[in-house]
Amino acid sequence: MNIVVGVTGGIAAYKTVHLVRLLTKAGHDVTVVPTEDALRFVGTPTWEAISRHPVTTSVHDDVAKVRHVALGQAADLVIVAPATANTIASMTAGLASDLLGTTLLATVAPVVIAPAMHAEMWRHPATQANIATLRSRGVHLVGPAEGELAGGDTGPGRMSEPEEIFAAAEALLTPRDLAGLRVVVSAGGTREPIDPVRFLGNRSSGRQGVALAAEAAARGADVVLVAAHVESDVRAMAKHPSVRIENVGTAAELSVAMADAAADADVIIMAAAVADYRPARVAEHKLTKEQGVLDRIDLVENEDVVAGLAAARSAGGAPDGQTIVAFAAETLTDADERRERARRKRERKGVDLLAVNLADAEHGFERADNAIEIIGADGAVVGEASGSKREVATAIWDAVQMVR
Repeated sequence: MNIVVGVTGGIAAYKTVHLVRLLTKAGHDVTVVPTEDALRFVGTPTWEAISRHPVTTSVHDDVAKVRHVALGQAADLVIVAPATANTIASMTAGLASDLLGTTLLATVAPVVIAPAMHAEMWRHPATQANIATLRSRGVHLVGPAEGELAGGDTGPGRMSEPEEIFAAAEALLTPRDLAGLRVVVSAGGTREPIDPVRFLGNRSSGRQGVALAAEAAARGADVVLVAAHVESDVRAMAKHPSVRIENVGTAAELSVAMADAAADADVIIMAAAVADYRPARVAEHKLTKEQGVLDRIDLVENEDVVAGLAAARSAGGAPDGQTIVAFAAETLTDADERRERARRKRERKGVDLLAVNLADAEHGFERADNAIEIIGADGAVVGEASGSKREVATAIWDAVQMVR
C-alpha cells in the first residue's frame, strides 16, 4: 500500500521514525512529508534513510509530475504524526500552505491523525472544536494519551505510541474478513539440546510466522502465536490486542502447545521450522573433546507436529471445518521438481494447503523477503507471492479464505 506520513513540528516527531520503520517492515511503500518545522526535530537524511524515498517540504519540487497533488491522489492512507494544534487548525480550515497541506486536500484516502501538544492546548475549546469538525469529515483519531509531556508537564496530549498508530493504520487498510475466527500460528525454529551449551537447530528467524499472525489479527482474527526462539524485535511485529504469544523451545514443547491451542482453532498455520531429530540423550554437563564424547551424537526422530494435528482433526478432535496449512522450505531451483515434492508432502501430511518457499540467498530463512507457491488439495497451485513476508502472509490468508 502507498502510505503518506506527514510529520509536523513537535518533539514527538522522534517517535514517528519508529512508526515509519514499522510501516516499511510491513511491506508498505511510505513517503514522508515533513513540514519545515518538523525538520528542526528530525532531519531529512533520517526520513530518507528510513523510508527509502526522497523527502521534500516544497510544492515547487518535481513540478512536472505535479507532486503537490500526485502524492495525495496516489495515497491509500495518509497519517499525520505528530499532529500539532497548529496543523489540526490548518486541516480544519483547509489551508494548503505547504506540501503536507496540499497532499491532505488532494487525497480521498482515509486520514489518521495522532495529536501531540500540551494539555492546555488540547483542552482549549478551539482545538476541541477543530477535532469535532475533522471527525465529522471522517478523519480517524489515535490518542492523544495521558502522560509526561515536554517540559515536565503531565496530562492529555502525549502522542500515542507508534505501535498503536500502526495498528490503527493496518485496521483501516485491511479487510476484516477473518473476524470471529480463532487462529493458531507457529513461528521460529525449535532447538534440541545436546548439553547445557549446545543444541541442534535451524536458521529460522520467525519473521514469516510473525507476519502471518500480525496479518490475521489485522483482519479480525483472535490469534495464538506459538513462538520458538523468535527474537524480541521480530516478535514485537505481532504486538496486537488480539495476539497471544506462547514461547516454546523444543519440538516436544511446540507439539504440546500447538495441540492445546488447536483443539478449538478454526485455522492452523504451521510456519515454524521444527527440528526433525533430537539427541537421544541430553548431557547434564558440557561435553568436551578431551572426554572424547563429541565424535558421535545418537539421534532420535521427533514427532511430525503438523501431521499429528491433521490426524487429530481426522479423529474428530477439532472444530468442524478446521483448516490446516503447512510450510515446506526447499532449495531446489527447478520449479517443477519443487512443486512435485510439495504435492507429495501435502498429501503425506494430510493438510489442506502447503506453502512451498524457496530458501536461497535472497529468500526464506533470515531474509526480509520470501517467495512461495501454495499447493491446494488437488495438487494445483492455488496462489503465489513474492516480496516482503507481510505480502506473502496476505497471499496465504487469501488462499485460506478461498478453501474455507
